[in-house]
Order: sequence, then C-alpha cells, then structure tokens
Amino acid sequence: MNYRDFFQKLIYWVINPLVKGMIKVGITPNLITFTGLLGNVAAAALVVYGGIEHPGDLSYVGWGGLIILLSGLFDMMDGRVARVGNMSSTFGALFDSVLDRYSELITLFGFFYWLILSGYLWGSIITFAALVGSIMVSYVRARAEGLDIECKVGLMQRPERVVLTSVAAILSGVLYGGSFDSTLILIYAMLAIAVLANLTAFWRIAHCYNQLKDKK
Repeated sequence: MNYRDFFQKLIYWVINPLVKGMIKVGITPNLITFTGLLGNVAAAALVVYGGIEHPGDLSYVGWGGLIILLSGLFDMMDGRVARVGNMSSTFGALFDSVLDRYSELITLFGFFYWLILSGYLWGSIITFAALVGSIMVSYVRARAEGLDIECKVGLMQRPERVVLTSVAAILSGVLYGGSFDSTLILIYAMLAIAVLANLTAFWRIAHCYNQLKDKK
C-alpha cells in the first residue's frame, strides 16, 4: 500500500459517519461538489481582500489556507457519497472534474494576486507557473483518457497540490510577525508545485508517447 492509499483509507474512516449522514438526509454528490467550489471561492476572495486592504498581512493567507484545506474534504466526500449511496453518474464525474479545475485556478489566482499586491513580484510569477503546471497536469490526463490511455503517473497530482498549498498558507499565517519573512513558506511551496507539476505534465506526455508507440 502506497502513502496515498494509506491516507485515503484513513480519511475515509474519519468521514464515513458524515458521509452516511449526508446520504440519509438526501444530500447529493453534485451539491457537495458545488459547496466545495464555494469554499474555494470564499478562500480566494478572503486572500484577495487581505491583499487589497492589508498588503503584506499574512493572517488572511493563513485563514484562506485553512478554508482551502476544509474545502478539500468536500472533494473526497462527493466521490464517497456517490459510491456509498449508489449515486455515481457520468455527468457527476464530469461536473466534479470541471469544478475541481475551477477551484484550483481560483485559489491559486488568489495567492498570485496577493503576492503582487504585497510586493512579491517573483513570487507571483512562480505562482503563475504553478497555476499553469496544475492545469496542464489535469489536461494531459484528460486528453490521454480521451485516447483510451490510462495516465496517472507523476509526482504532483491534485491531492498533493491542495495539501501543500493549504498547509503552506496556514504556516505562513501562523508564523507571520516572527523573526523571518514567512511569505517565503508560501512562495517555496508554489515553487515546488511549479517545478513538480510541470515536470509531471511532461512526464505524462512521455508516458502517452510510449503507450501510443507500443500500439503501432
């Protein structure tokens, strides 16, 4: 069992009682997915507000990171509710994938804009590169699956990106006002995502090339 499977089983064990309660009261997977999107929009709005009204104040970044982390749980609960409640559908899978992309782009834009407003130009450029890498990881997989190629290889998939982004934002906020600039925690996390996500996108392209070559 790899680390992702271990943590997935652990999280499922924690959320299963809530999942069963949602099914019992008639909450649908699509509603959970949409709620997760709203949480990410709220997080980005809070971060942007902090950048506009209080440039450099990382407390807004920290709270935004916490909201993103909590919203990430909805991303696990919607699929769990669909499977346990026998509510899986093709449209639901599409709806979930599309809203996941919106959520990630919106939250990364929030940090990108906050860094610009707070005077961290290079940090904002790195965050933009992280945003590009994140969307390309998902795009290459979707395009590959359209060609009947399973494409899940790589180092920085969505769960890792969400956890790294939210934890870095929370730590930046918690350590704000200390002996060093805790904004660097957020920027280094964005750098890790920028490098590893774009590397994963090209890794997946190479994987698809090899799969298509073998089919000839």
